[in-house]
Amino acid sequence: MPLKKGKSKKVISENIEEIMHSYHETGTIGTSTPESNEKAQKQAIAIAFDMAEKKKKK
Repeated sequence: MPLKKGKSKKVISENIEEIMHSYHETGTIGTSTPESNEKAQKQAIAIAFDMAEKKKKK
């Protein structure tokens, strides 16, 4: 499922949840393969906040 657009805490939280769900199913986040669940979570947070910033700047 595609990530939601927006910069609210709720949307960012839902995007992190979606990325982590995808990671647990496939073992990858995009093209990377994080070694642990903790690293995957940090990466998911970074992606979600980066997307929120990109939406905010437009």
